[in-house]
Amino acid sequence: MKIKNALPKLMAIFSAIVLMASCEEDLGTIGSQIIGDQNVDAILDDTKTVLSYSRKLVPTQSNELPIYQLGSYTDPAYGRSTVNLLSQLTLNNTNPNFNFYPELDSVVLYIPYFSELTTDDEGVGTYELDSVYGNSPINIEIFESGYFLRDFDPSSGFEETQKYYTNQGPLFNSFQGELIHTITNFVPSSDAIETVEFPDEDDDGGETEPVVTELPPGLRDTLPTAYWEEKIFSREDTPDLLNNNNFREYLRGLYFKVNGSGDNLIKFDLSDARIDIHYTFQTDSNIPSDDIPRTATVLTLGFDAINVNVFDNDLTPSIAADLENPDVVNGEEHLYVHGGDGVITLLELFGDDADGNGVADELDQMRQDEWLINEANLIFYVDKGQVSGGSQEPERIVIYDIENGTALIDYTEDTTSGDEAIDAYTTHLGRLQRDSDGKGDFYKIRITNYLSDLIHKDSTNVALGLVVSQNVGAGGYQDLETTQAPGVEQVPSSSVVAHEGTVLFGNNSTNTERKLKLQIYYTEPN
Repeated sequence: MKIKNALPKLMAIFSAIVLMASCEEDLGTIGSQIIGDQNVDAILDDTKTVLSYSRKLVPTQSNELPIYQLGSYTDPAYGRSTVNLLSQLTLNNTNPNFNFYPELDSVVLYIPYFSELTTDDEGVGTYELDSVYGNSPINIEIFESGYFLRDFDPSSGFEETQKYYTNQGPLFNSFQGELIHTITNFVPSSDAIETVEFPDEDDDGGETEPVVTELPPGLRDTLPTAYWEEKIFSREDTPDLLNNNNFREYLRGLYFKVNGSGDNLIKFDLSDARIDIHYTFQTDSNIPSDDIPRTATVLTLGFDAINVNVFDNDLTPSIAADLENPDVVNGEEHLYVHGGDGVITLLELFGDDADGNGVADELDQMRQDEWLINEANLIFYVDKGQVSGGSQEPERIVIYDIENGTALIDYTEDTTSGDEAIDAYTTHLGRLQRDSDGKGDFYKIRITNYLSDLIHKDSTNVALGLVVSQNVGAGGYQDLETTQAPGVEQVPSSSVVAHEGTVLFGNNSTNTERKLKLQIYYTEPN
Protein backbone atom coordinates (compact mmCIF):
# COMPACT_ATOMS: atom_id res chain seq x y z
CA MET A 1 0.00 0.00 0.00
CA LYS A 2 2.84 2.39 0.85
CA ILE A 3 4.58 1.56 -2.43
CA LYS A 4 1.44 2.27 -4.39
CA ASN A 5 1.04 5.72 -2.80
CA ALA A 6 4.70 6.58 -3.40
CA LEU A 7 4.70 5.88 -7.13
CA PRO A 8 2.96 9.13 -8.22
CA LYS A 9 5.41 11.16 -6.13
CA LEU A 10 8.40 9.35 -7.63
CA MET A 11 7.11 9.92 -11.15
CA ALA A 12 6.69 13.61 -10.44
CA ILE A 13 10.24 13.88 -9.14
CA PHE A 14 11.61 11.96 -12.14
CA SER A 15 9.74 14.25 -14.56
CA ALA A 16 11.15 17.32 -12.83
CA ILE A 17 14.71 15.98 -13.14
CA VAL A 18 14.23 15.28 -16.87
CA LEU A 19 12.83 18.77 -17.40
CA MET A 20 15.74 20.39 -15.56
CA ALA A 21 18.29 18.42 -17.60
CA SER A 22 16.55 19.43 -20.80
CA CYS A 23 16.69 23.09 -19.85
CA GLU A 24 20.35 22.74 -18.98
CA GLU A 25 21.10 21.35 -22.45
CA ASP A 26 19.31 24.25 -24.10
CA LEU A 27 20.79 27.04 -22.07
CA GLY A 28 24.31 25.78 -21.41
CA THR A 29 25.78 26.62 -18.02
CA ILE A 30 23.41 29.28 -16.69
CA GLY A 31 24.87 28.82 -13.19
CA SER A 32 28.15 30.33 -14.39
CA GLN A 33 26.34 32.94 -16.51
CA ILE A 34 27.37 31.37 -19.82
CA ILE A 35 24.92 30.35 -22.50
CA GLY A 36 26.63 27.83 -24.69
CA ASP A 37 24.30 27.60 -27.68
CA GLN A 38 23.41 30.39 -30.03
CA ASN A 39 19.89 29.10 -30.62
CA VAL A 40 18.86 31.77 -28.14
CA ASP A 41 18.61 35.33 -29.46
CA ALA A 42 22.24 36.31 -28.94
CA ILE A 43 23.33 39.87 -29.69
CA LEU A 44 26.70 40.58 -31.30
CA ASP A 45 28.81 43.40 -29.90
CA ASP A 46 32.21 44.16 -31.42
CA THR A 47 32.62 47.75 -30.23
CA LYS A 48 34.48 47.16 -26.99
CA THR A 49 37.97 48.59 -26.61
CA VAL A 50 40.96 46.32 -27.23
CA LEU A 51 44.32 48.05 -26.83
CA SER A 52 47.13 46.05 -28.43
CA TYR A 53 50.84 46.53 -29.01
CA SER A 54 54.03 44.45 -29.03
CA ARG A 55 57.39 44.44 -27.29
CA LYS A 56 60.73 42.71 -27.77
CA LEU A 57 61.13 40.54 -24.71
CA VAL A 58 63.91 41.22 -22.25
CA PRO A 59 66.27 38.25 -21.68
CA THR A 60 64.27 35.15 -20.81
CA GLN A 61 65.15 32.15 -18.64
CA SER A 62 66.45 29.39 -20.91
CA ASN A 63 67.39 26.59 -18.52
CA GLU A 64 64.80 24.12 -17.16
CA LEU A 65 63.13 24.02 -20.57
CA PRO A 66 60.96 21.08 -21.69
CA ILE A 67 63.13 20.64 -24.80
CA TYR A 68 66.26 22.26 -26.21
CA GLN A 69 67.45 23.30 -29.65
CA LEU A 70 70.61 23.79 -31.66
CA GLY A 71 71.18 25.36 -35.06
CA SER A 72 70.22 28.32 -37.21
CA TYR A 73 66.89 29.38 -38.68
CA THR A 74 65.77 32.27 -40.88
CA ASP A 75 62.22 33.49 -40.38
CA PRO A 76 60.88 35.24 -43.51
CA ALA A 77 59.59 38.16 -41.45
CA TYR A 78 61.85 38.30 -38.40
CA GLY A 79 65.28 37.45 -39.76
CA ARG A 80 67.94 35.00 -38.67
CA SER A 81 68.43 33.36 -35.28
CA THR A 82 71.29 31.13 -34.14
CA VAL A 83 70.81 28.95 -31.06
CA ASN A 84 73.76 27.49 -29.15
CA LEU A 85 73.75 25.09 -26.21
CA LEU A 86 75.75 24.83 -22.99
CA SER A 87 75.36 21.44 -21.29
CA GLN A 88 76.56 19.97 -18.03
CA LEU A 89 77.50 16.27 -18.01
CA THR A 90 77.00 13.64 -15.34
CA LEU A 91 78.59 10.24 -14.74
CA ASN A 92 76.16 7.33 -14.84
CA ASN A 93 78.62 5.46 -12.64
CA THR A 94 80.44 7.64 -10.14
CA ASN A 95 83.88 6.76 -8.77
CA PRO A 96 84.43 4.35 -11.67
CA ASN A 97 86.91 1.50 -11.42
CA PHE A 98 88.63 1.02 -14.79
CA ASN A 99 90.30 -2.21 -13.59
CA PHE A 100 93.65 -3.26 -15.07
CA TYR A 101 95.29 -1.67 -18.09
CA PRO A 102 92.19 -0.01 -19.59
CA GLU A 103 92.34 0.85 -23.26
CA LEU A 104 89.95 3.41 -24.64
CA ASP A 105 88.33 2.18 -27.84
CA SER A 106 85.94 4.94 -28.95
CA VAL A 107 83.85 7.86 -27.67
CA VAL A 108 80.44 8.40 -29.27
CA LEU A 109 78.08 11.36 -28.92
CA TYR A 110 74.39 10.64 -29.49
CA ILE A 111 71.51 13.14 -29.32
CA PRO A 112 68.29 11.57 -30.65
CA TYR A 113 65.84 13.60 -32.70
CA PHE A 114 62.10 13.53 -32.24
CA SER A 115 60.90 10.90 -34.70
CA GLU A 116 58.11 8.41 -35.34
CA LEU A 117 58.59 4.88 -36.59
CA THR A 118 56.12 3.36 -39.06
CA THR A 119 56.31 -0.24 -40.28
CA ASP A 120 54.92 -1.48 -43.61
CA ASP A 121 53.24 -4.83 -44.31
CA GLU A 122 56.63 -6.46 -44.91
CA GLY A 123 57.96 -5.36 -41.56
CA VAL A 124 60.25 -2.65 -42.94
CA GLY A 125 60.43 0.34 -40.64
CA THR A 126 60.78 3.98 -41.69
CA TYR A 127 61.38 6.96 -39.44
CA GLU A 128 59.77 10.36 -39.96
CA LEU A 129 61.55 13.25 -38.28
CA ASP A 130 59.78 15.86 -36.19
CA SER A 131 61.09 19.23 -34.98
CA VAL A 132 63.86 19.36 -37.60
CA TYR A 133 63.87 22.50 -39.74
CA GLY A 134 66.07 22.99 -42.78
CA ASN A 135 68.75 20.80 -44.33
CA SER A 136 71.60 23.13 -45.17
CA PRO A 137 75.03 21.87 -44.05
CA ILE A 138 76.35 23.52 -40.89
CA ASN A 139 79.38 23.03 -38.66
CA ILE A 140 78.92 22.25 -34.98
CA GLU A 141 81.90 23.07 -32.78
CA ILE A 142 82.15 21.40 -29.36
CA PHE A 143 84.22 23.25 -26.77
CA GLU A 144 85.02 22.51 -23.17
CA SER A 145 83.40 25.19 -21.05
CA GLY A 146 85.02 26.81 -18.06
CA TYR A 147 81.78 28.39 -16.84
CA PHE A 148 80.31 26.70 -13.76
CA LEU A 149 76.55 26.21 -13.87
CA ARG A 150 75.20 26.36 -10.31
CA ASP A 151 72.10 24.56 -9.09
CA PHE A 152 71.06 27.30 -6.67
CA ASP A 153 71.18 31.09 -6.68
CA PRO A 154 73.47 32.54 -4.00
CA SER A 155 71.58 35.87 -4.10
CA SER A 156 68.52 34.04 -2.72
CA GLY A 157 70.51 32.40 0.07
CA PHE A 158 70.68 29.27 -2.08
CA GLU A 159 66.93 28.75 -1.61
CA GLU A 160 65.94 29.25 -5.26
CA THR A 161 67.26 27.51 -8.34
CA GLN A 162 69.74 29.46 -10.44
CA LYS A 163 68.29 30.92 -13.62
CA TYR A 164 70.23 31.37 -16.85
CA TYR A 165 69.09 33.54 -19.73
CA THR A 166 68.86 33.70 -23.48
CA ASN A 167 71.38 36.57 -23.74
CA GLN A 168 74.29 34.93 -21.89
CA GLY A 169 76.12 33.75 -25.01
CA PRO A 170 78.84 36.42 -24.71
CA LEU A 171 79.40 35.43 -21.07
CA PHE A 172 79.75 31.76 -21.98
CA ASN A 173 82.05 32.72 -24.87
CA SER A 174 84.43 34.37 -22.41
CA PHE A 175 84.79 31.01 -20.59
CA GLN A 176 85.16 29.01 -23.78
CA GLY A 177 87.96 26.49 -23.46
CA GLU A 178 89.58 23.85 -25.63
CA LEU A 179 88.00 22.95 -28.97
CA ILE A 180 87.29 19.25 -28.53
CA HIS A 181 85.73 18.41 -31.89
CA THR A 182 84.01 19.86 -34.95
CA ILE A 183 81.16 18.11 -36.74
CA THR A 184 81.52 19.39 -40.31
CA ASN A 185 78.76 19.72 -42.91
CA PHE A 186 76.16 18.37 -40.54
CA VAL A 187 72.75 17.60 -42.05
CA PRO A 188 70.05 15.68 -40.13
CA SER A 189 69.11 12.28 -41.53
CA SER A 190 65.96 10.25 -40.99
CA ASP A 191 67.89 6.98 -41.31
CA ALA A 192 68.07 4.65 -38.35
CA ILE A 193 71.54 4.23 -36.84
CA GLU A 194 72.95 0.71 -36.77
CA THR A 195 75.55 -0.19 -34.16
CA VAL A 196 77.60 -3.37 -34.12
CA GLU A 197 79.13 -4.90 -31.02
CA PHE A 198 81.52 -7.84 -30.92
CA PRO A 199 81.02 -9.80 -27.71
CA ASP A 200 83.81 -11.53 -25.84
CA GLU A 201 84.75 -15.09 -26.73
CA ASP A 202 82.33 -17.76 -25.54
CA ASP A 203 83.16 -20.21 -22.74
CA ASP A 204 84.83 -22.59 -25.20
CA GLY A 205 87.09 -19.89 -26.56
CA GLY A 206 85.22 -19.67 -29.84
CA GLU A 207 84.09 -16.53 -31.62
CA THR A 208 80.58 -15.19 -31.08
CA GLU A 209 78.28 -13.53 -33.58
CA PRO A 210 78.29 -9.72 -33.67
CA VAL A 211 75.28 -8.01 -32.09
CA VAL A 212 73.55 -5.44 -34.32
CA THR A 213 71.25 -2.92 -32.67
CA GLU A 214 69.26 -0.06 -34.18
CA LEU A 215 69.00 3.42 -32.72
CA PRO A 216 66.40 6.02 -33.74
CA PRO A 217 67.73 8.86 -35.93
CA GLY A 218 69.87 11.39 -34.13
CA LEU A 219 73.00 13.50 -34.11
CA ARG A 220 75.70 10.85 -33.68
CA ASP A 221 79.43 11.36 -34.11
CA THR A 222 82.72 9.94 -32.86
CA LEU A 223 84.72 12.22 -30.57
CA PRO A 224 88.53 12.18 -30.26
CA THR A 225 89.71 9.66 -27.66
CA ALA A 226 92.79 11.58 -26.52
CA TYR A 227 90.73 14.30 -24.81
CA TRP A 228 88.65 11.77 -22.84
CA GLU A 229 91.69 9.65 -22.01
CA GLU A 230 93.20 12.62 -20.24
CA LYS A 231 89.96 14.06 -18.89
CA ILE A 232 88.42 10.87 -17.51
CA PHE A 233 90.76 7.89 -17.37
CA SER A 234 93.71 9.77 -15.93
CA ARG A 235 91.48 10.92 -13.03
CA GLU A 236 90.65 7.45 -11.69
CA ASP A 237 90.70 7.29 -7.87
CA THR A 238 90.69 11.09 -7.56
CA PRO A 239 87.98 13.29 -5.98
CA ASP A 240 87.10 14.60 -9.47
CA LEU A 241 85.17 11.42 -10.28
CA LEU A 242 84.03 10.56 -6.75
CA ASN A 243 80.52 11.99 -7.19
CA ASN A 244 78.65 14.14 -9.69
CA ASN A 245 78.95 17.32 -7.64
CA ASN A 246 82.72 17.02 -7.87
CA PHE A 247 82.58 15.94 -11.50
CA ARG A 248 80.47 18.94 -12.57
CA GLU A 249 82.92 21.25 -10.84
CA TYR A 250 85.83 19.49 -12.56
CA LEU A 251 84.39 19.16 -16.09
CA ARG A 252 82.12 22.18 -16.18
CA GLY A 253 80.34 21.44 -19.42
CA LEU A 254 80.35 21.20 -23.18
CA TYR A 255 79.52 24.24 -25.27
CA PHE A 256 77.93 23.45 -28.65
CA LYS A 257 78.27 26.33 -31.13
CA VAL A 258 76.89 26.51 -34.66
CA ASN A 259 78.58 27.98 -37.73
CA GLY A 260 77.01 28.19 -41.17
CA SER A 261 74.87 30.40 -43.37
CA GLY A 262 72.02 28.00 -44.13
CA ASP A 263 68.95 26.90 -42.19
CA ASN A 264 69.40 23.84 -40.03
CA LEU A 265 67.69 23.74 -36.63
CA ILE A 266 66.97 20.68 -34.52
CA LYS A 267 65.00 20.33 -31.29
CA PHE A 268 65.48 17.43 -28.90
CA ASP A 269 64.89 15.98 -25.46
CA LEU A 270 68.27 15.86 -23.75
CA SER A 271 67.12 13.27 -21.22
CA ASP A 272 67.97 10.59 -23.82
CA ALA A 273 71.23 12.17 -25.02
CA ARG A 274 74.55 10.65 -23.97
CA ILE A 275 78.25 10.22 -24.57
CA ASP A 276 79.32 6.56 -24.53
CA ILE A 277 82.98 5.91 -23.71
CA HIS A 278 83.81 2.41 -24.93
CA TYR A 279 86.88 0.75 -23.44
CA THR A 280 88.37 -2.63 -22.59
CA PHE A 281 90.30 -3.78 -19.56
CA GLN A 282 92.44 -6.72 -18.58
CA THR A 283 90.94 -9.22 -16.17
CA ASP A 284 93.95 -9.54 -13.87
CA SER A 285 96.86 -7.45 -12.67
CA ASN A 286 99.65 -9.17 -14.56
CA ILE A 287 101.65 -7.17 -17.06
CA PRO A 288 99.74 -6.30 -20.25
CA SER A 289 99.57 -9.31 -22.50
CA ASP A 290 97.64 -10.32 -25.60
CA ASP A 291 97.26 -13.75 -24.01
CA ILE A 292 95.14 -12.41 -21.15
CA PRO A 293 91.44 -11.98 -21.94
CA ARG A 294 90.08 -8.44 -22.05
CA THR A 295 86.56 -7.33 -21.22
CA ALA A 296 84.66 -4.62 -23.13
CA THR A 297 82.45 -2.16 -21.27
CA VAL A 298 81.02 1.37 -21.50
CA LEU A 299 81.10 4.42 -19.27
CA THR A 300 78.20 6.74 -20.08
CA LEU A 301 77.98 10.48 -19.54
CA GLY A 302 74.47 11.94 -19.45
CA PHE A 303 73.04 15.37 -20.22
CA ASP A 304 70.59 15.28 -17.29
CA ALA A 305 72.02 18.17 -15.26
CA ILE A 306 71.81 21.85 -16.28
CA ASN A 307 71.34 22.86 -19.93
CA VAL A 308 71.07 26.39 -21.29
CA ASN A 309 70.09 27.68 -24.72
CA VAL A 310 71.52 31.04 -25.80
CA PHE A 311 70.31 33.05 -28.80
CA ASP A 312 71.94 35.35 -31.32
CA ASN A 313 69.23 37.19 -33.24
CA ASP A 314 69.49 39.41 -36.31
CA LEU A 315 66.03 40.98 -36.07
CA THR A 316 64.62 42.59 -39.22
CA PRO A 317 65.32 46.36 -38.86
CA SER A 318 61.77 47.49 -39.71
CA ILE A 319 60.28 45.25 -37.03
CA ALA A 320 62.97 46.25 -34.53
CA ALA A 321 62.03 49.90 -35.13
CA ASP A 322 58.31 49.21 -34.60
CA LEU A 323 59.06 47.43 -31.31
CA GLU A 324 61.35 50.12 -29.97
CA ASN A 325 58.63 52.57 -28.95
CA PRO A 326 55.13 51.06 -29.21
CA ASP A 327 52.02 53.22 -28.85
CA VAL A 328 50.71 52.05 -25.48
CA VAL A 329 47.93 54.67 -25.45
CA ASN A 330 46.16 54.11 -28.77
CA GLY A 331 47.51 50.71 -29.77
CA GLU A 332 49.39 49.67 -32.87
CA GLU A 333 48.55 48.96 -36.50
CA HIS A 334 50.58 45.75 -36.51
CA LEU A 335 51.20 43.14 -33.84
CA TYR A 336 54.25 40.89 -33.63
CA VAL A 337 54.75 37.49 -32.01
CA HIS A 338 57.93 35.46 -32.35
CA GLY A 339 59.32 32.51 -30.38
CA GLY A 340 62.68 31.94 -28.74
CA ASP A 341 64.37 35.05 -27.42
CA GLY A 342 61.21 36.53 -28.75
CA VAL A 343 58.48 39.09 -29.17
CA ILE A 344 55.24 39.33 -27.19
CA THR A 345 51.96 41.12 -27.90
CA LEU A 346 50.17 42.80 -24.98
CA LEU A 347 46.40 43.25 -24.74
CA GLU A 348 44.36 45.49 -22.45
CA LEU A 349 40.57 45.19 -22.59
CA PHE A 350 37.69 47.66 -22.08
CA GLY A 351 39.46 50.99 -22.10
CA ASP A 352 39.64 53.70 -19.44
CA ASP A 353 38.29 53.98 -15.94
CA ALA A 354 36.99 57.54 -16.22
CA ASP A 355 34.97 57.47 -13.00
CA GLY A 356 37.92 56.19 -10.98
CA ASN A 357 36.11 53.29 -9.32
CA GLY A 358 38.84 50.81 -10.21
CA VAL A 359 36.91 49.13 -13.03
CA ALA A 360 37.11 49.98 -16.74
CA ASP A 361 33.91 51.81 -17.69
CA GLU A 362 32.93 49.38 -20.46
CA LEU A 363 33.27 46.41 -18.12
CA ASP A 364 31.42 48.29 -15.40
CA GLN A 365 28.47 48.81 -17.75
CA MET A 366 28.38 45.13 -18.73
CA ARG A 367 28.28 44.23 -15.05
CA GLN A 368 25.40 46.60 -14.43
CA ASP A 369 23.53 45.23 -17.44
CA GLU A 370 24.30 41.65 -16.30
CA TRP A 371 25.17 40.39 -19.75
CA LEU A 372 24.93 36.62 -20.15
CA ILE A 373 27.83 35.57 -22.36
CA ASN A 374 27.17 33.14 -25.20
CA GLU A 375 30.63 33.41 -26.71
CA ALA A 376 33.55 35.83 -26.71
CA ASN A 377 36.35 35.71 -29.27
CA LEU A 378 39.46 37.66 -30.08
CA ILE A 379 40.08 37.37 -33.83
CA PHE A 380 43.67 37.97 -34.93
CA TYR A 381 44.03 38.37 -38.69
CA VAL A 382 47.38 37.64 -40.34
CA ASP A 383 49.00 40.42 -42.36
CA LYS A 384 49.63 38.42 -45.52
CA GLY A 385 51.69 41.26 -46.95
CA GLN A 386 54.39 40.66 -44.32
CA VAL A 387 54.04 36.89 -43.83
CA SER A 388 55.00 34.57 -46.66
CA GLY A 389 52.64 31.80 -45.57
CA GLY A 390 53.02 28.05 -45.70
CA SER A 391 54.79 25.75 -43.28
CA GLN A 392 56.86 28.54 -41.73
CA GLU A 393 53.79 30.10 -40.11
CA PRO A 394 53.15 29.14 -36.48
CA GLU A 395 50.16 26.83 -36.18
CA ARG A 396 49.32 27.92 -32.64
CA ILE A 397 49.42 31.01 -30.47
CA VAL A 398 48.71 31.23 -26.74
CA ILE A 399 47.05 33.90 -24.59
CA TYR A 400 47.71 34.12 -20.86
CA ASP A 401 47.37 36.27 -17.75
CA ILE A 402 50.64 38.23 -17.48
CA GLU A 403 49.92 39.50 -13.96
CA ASN A 404 49.78 36.03 -12.43
CA GLY A 405 51.71 34.03 -15.04
CA THR A 406 48.82 31.62 -15.59
CA ALA A 407 46.56 30.34 -18.34
CA LEU A 408 43.00 31.66 -18.59
CA ILE A 409 40.06 29.68 -17.22
CA ASP A 410 39.07 28.81 -20.80
CA TYR A 411 42.30 26.81 -21.06
CA THR A 412 41.67 24.74 -17.93
CA GLU A 413 38.06 24.02 -18.97
CA ASP A 414 38.79 23.16 -22.61
CA THR A 415 37.33 19.72 -23.34
CA THR A 416 39.80 19.11 -26.20
CA SER A 417 42.78 19.05 -23.81
CA GLY A 418 43.20 15.29 -24.25
CA ASP A 419 43.42 15.39 -28.05
CA GLU A 420 46.62 15.02 -30.07
CA ALA A 421 48.99 17.93 -29.45
CA ILE A 422 48.22 19.69 -32.74
CA ASP A 423 44.47 19.64 -32.01
CA ALA A 424 44.53 20.04 -28.23
CA TYR A 425 42.90 23.07 -26.61
CA THR A 426 41.38 24.18 -29.91
CA THR A 427 38.11 25.36 -28.33
CA HIS A 428 40.06 28.06 -26.52
CA LEU A 429 43.16 28.44 -28.70
CA GLY A 430 42.04 27.92 -32.26
CA ARG A 431 44.51 26.65 -34.83
CA LEU A 432 45.64 28.90 -37.66
CA GLN A 433 42.86 29.06 -40.24
CA ARG A 434 44.19 29.10 -43.79
CA ASP A 435 42.81 30.43 -47.06
CA SER A 436 42.41 28.50 -50.30
CA ASP A 437 46.09 29.13 -51.14
CA GLY A 438 47.26 27.60 -47.86
CA LYS A 439 48.28 30.95 -46.38
CA GLY A 440 47.41 31.81 -42.81
CA ASP A 441 44.25 33.89 -42.52
CA PHE A 442 43.34 34.24 -38.83
CA TYR A 443 43.48 32.81 -35.32
CA LYS A 444 40.37 32.70 -33.13
CA ILE A 445 41.04 32.84 -29.38
CA ARG A 446 37.89 32.10 -27.37
CA ILE A 447 37.71 33.81 -23.96
CA THR A 448 34.06 33.11 -23.11
CA ASN A 449 34.61 31.89 -19.55
CA TYR A 450 37.19 34.58 -18.84
CA LEU A 451 34.79 37.36 -19.83
CA SER A 452 31.86 35.78 -17.98
CA ASP A 453 33.92 35.68 -14.79
CA LEU A 454 34.88 39.34 -15.26
CA ILE A 455 31.20 40.26 -15.40
CA HIS A 456 29.63 37.94 -12.86
CA LYS A 457 32.41 37.02 -10.44
CA ASP A 458 34.17 40.39 -10.27
CA SER A 459 37.42 38.83 -11.49
CA THR A 460 40.29 41.25 -12.06
CA ASN A 461 40.61 42.66 -15.57
CA VAL A 462 44.31 41.93 -16.05
CA ALA A 463 46.53 42.64 -19.02
CA LEU A 464 46.95 39.64 -21.31
CA GLY A 465 49.95 38.35 -23.22
CA LEU A 466 49.94 36.68 -26.64
CA VAL A 467 52.87 34.51 -27.76
CA VAL A 468 53.75 31.83 -30.28
CA SER A 469 53.67 28.29 -28.91
CA GLN A 470 55.53 25.14 -29.95
CA ASN A 471 53.07 22.98 -28.00
CA VAL A 472 50.03 24.55 -26.33
CA GLY A 473 49.66 21.51 -24.08
CA ALA A 474 53.09 21.97 -22.50
CA GLY A 475 52.78 23.67 -19.14
CA GLY A 476 55.30 25.74 -17.28
CA TYR A 477 56.57 29.30 -17.44
CA GLN A 478 60.01 30.87 -17.78
CA ASP A 479 61.00 33.95 -15.79
CA LEU A 480 62.15 37.16 -17.41
CA GLU A 481 65.42 38.61 -16.18
CA THR A 482 63.62 41.86 -15.30
CA THR A 483 59.96 42.84 -15.18
CA GLN A 484 58.80 44.24 -18.50
CA ALA A 485 56.02 46.84 -18.84
CA PRO A 486 53.13 46.56 -18.23
CA GLY A 487 54.15 43.93 -15.66
CA VAL A 488 55.33 40.89 -17.61
CA GLU A 489 57.42 38.63 -15.38
CA GLN A 490 56.99 35.26 -17.10
CA VAL A 491 56.26 33.75 -20.51
CA PRO A 492 55.08 30.21 -21.34
CA SER A 493 57.94 27.72 -21.76
CA SER A 494 56.39 26.60 -25.04
CA SER A 495 57.11 30.06 -26.46
CA VAL A 496 60.82 29.97 -25.62
CA VAL A 497 61.28 26.67 -27.47
CA ALA A 498 59.30 27.92 -30.49
CA HIS A 499 61.20 29.34 -33.46
CA GLU A 500 58.48 30.73 -35.73
CA GLY A 501 56.76 34.09 -35.84
CA THR A 502 53.91 35.92 -37.51
CA VAL A 503 52.56 39.44 -38.04
CA LEU A 504 48.97 40.30 -37.15
CA PHE A 505 46.72 43.31 -37.56
CA GLY A 506 46.29 45.37 -34.41
CA ASN A 507 43.38 47.38 -33.07
CA ASN A 508 44.71 50.57 -34.72
CA SER A 509 44.90 49.13 -38.22
CA THR A 510 43.45 51.11 -41.11
CA ASN A 511 42.20 47.83 -42.57
CA THR A 512 38.80 47.89 -40.87
CA GLU A 513 37.85 44.43 -42.11
CA ARG A 514 40.91 42.77 -40.57
CA LYS A 515 41.71 44.90 -37.55
CA LEU A 516 41.70 43.23 -34.14
CA LYS A 517 38.29 43.15 -32.49
CA LEU A 518 36.65 41.46 -29.55
CA GLN A 519 33.46 39.70 -30.65
CA ILE A 520 30.97 39.28 -27.82
CA TYR A 521 27.76 37.30 -28.32
CA TYR A 522 25.56 37.99 -25.33
CA THR A 523 21.99 37.75 -24.08
CA GLU A 524 20.28 40.30 -21.90
CA PRO A 525 18.61 38.96 -18.75
CA ASN A 526 14.81 38.92 -18.70
